[in-house]
Amino acid sequence: MTMMASFLDSFVSKMPSLSTSDHASVVSLNLFVALLCACIVIGHLLEENRWMNESITALMIGLATGVVILLISNGKSSRLLVFSEDLFFIYLLPPIIFNAGFQVKKKQFFRNFVTIMLFGAIGTVISCTVITLGVTQFFKKLDIGTFDLGDYLAIGAIFAATDSVCTLQVLNQDETPLLYSLVFGEGVVNDATSVVVFNAIQSFDLTHLNHEAAFQLLGNFMYLFLLSTLLGVATGLISAYVIKKLYFGRHSTDREVALMMLMAYLSYMLAELFDLSGILTVFFCGIVMSHYTWHNVTESSRITTKHTFATLSFLAETFIFLYVGMDALDIDKWRSVSDSPGTSVAVSSILIGLLMLGRAAFVFPLSFLSNLVKKNESEKINFKMQVVIWWSGLMRGAVSMALAYNKFTSAGHTDLRGNAIMITSTITVCLFSTVVFGMLTKPLIRFLLPHQKATTSFLSDGNTPKSIQIPLLDQDSFIEFTGNHNVPRPDSIRGFLTRPTRTVHYYWRKFDDSFMRPVFGGRGFVPFVPGSPTERDPPDLSRA
Repeated sequence: MTMMASFLDSFVSKMPSLSTSDHASVVSLNLFVALLCACIVIGHLLEENRWMNESITALMIGLATGVVILLISNGKSSRLLVFSEDLFFIYLLPPIIFNAGFQVKKKQFFRNFVTIMLFGAIGTVISCTVITLGVTQFFKKLDIGTFDLGDYLAIGAIFAATDSVCTLQVLNQDETPLLYSLVFGEGVVNDATSVVVFNAIQSFDLTHLNHEAAFQLLGNFMYLFLLSTLLGVATGLISAYVIKKLYFGRHSTDREVALMMLMAYLSYMLAELFDLSGILTVFFCGIVMSHYTWHNVTESSRITTKHTFATLSFLAETFIFLYVGMDALDIDKWRSVSDSPGTSVAVSSILIGLLMLGRAAFVFPLSFLSNLVKKNESEKINFKMQVVIWWSGLMRGAVSMALAYNKFTSAGHTDLRGNAIMITSTITVCLFSTVVFGMLTKPLIRFLLPHQKATTSFLSDGNTPKSIQIPLLDQDSFIEFTGNHNVPRPDSIRGFLTRPTRTVHYYWRKFDDSFMRPVFGGRGFVPFVPGSPTERDPPDLSRA
């Protein structure tokens, strides 16, 4: 009885503290949700502003909130939530990357796949190398602590990770399909490459670095890239086959929507389980699911999934920028470097200069090489486009933040001065690049690329019934269809001669129509059954 009484007394004495902790968490979550709502409303009101976009809006609101919390807490804290790279990589990043693959215009993406891989993979390695060589030379002259080769390589990988959200919010993939495809594709592959290189550096023994070790590192990268891609494709195909065979929509559209969402997330978690690149896996899973699975569900489920994935991605992006703004004012990190503010400013300035140089070191040379093998002028990357591509990769965001926390902190905290300087410098670079470079993005793009309506983008889309029927229309019908008297009709012999009839895409379409779609479904190849997903299958111009 005495033991029971003492246990009850102990439990009762702990109840107030537990309830206080729970109450604080509820208050924090309420405030964060309210801030997310504020970001959406203010972002909408500033939609037409020349300088602002949704990312910068969320970042500025986060900074303002951090200042208020600092004042209320008497300088003790600026955050509502504690940053965790697990929160970022497991919960916030998957919906962003999946939606990127799900919404991408596949024909434009794969038409420029080689160039995208040049920029996203090889370009990232070049940028990482330039940054690594630069920090190795400059940081040794600054009193910021002792770093080894692994640390310098990790810094190169951290700051090679770009954040092209600001640029993509300004570009229109219908007006500038080539540029949008390159910026978008490079951004996704860049993130995946940066994370893969970072993880390879972390797990690699750099004390015995030689030619054999370098080839082993390259082989490890190719292994991760290929297996991650195959896993994403396999997961997407499994989801398409299951939904096609079982016809969930006959009884419940909720089940097929839920299965699509869970399979998408499962692909990412499987990649993490097998130590692969979850970014690449979930991206290619999104592409495959949009090509097959999305057409196998009912029309109402198509609308639901399309908007659900886009909404989750939007909320995750807003959450990240909002939190980065608040975390930038974390007093513990800045207190560690308060005795040497000049060193911190110097490190940040060096990093910004190196990331600009690293971008230039591959964008312009690789663009030149890409243009050499392209005969069609419309497919070449002109100098103005090269400047936009270079500029789009100057922003640094949540991926850099998460990798820096992973490398230089333990559970979000660090007691080492050198590590604290790297964390504060990463925050400074992310803030400066997002706010300054991000605010200049709209004016720069409007200056370099005056607003032009795309007049031939739908003509190159051979997947839609309308694009197939266009050559058969007479001139009046064609003008009525396009709404434009200046669009050339592709009905001349020259039009057929200038467009090759035996491309890689042509052979892929034959293989897809003959073997893949009869098994995995897709537009027009699922047998009609009353109440089945193909009861209505309207053409969709946006899913090229």
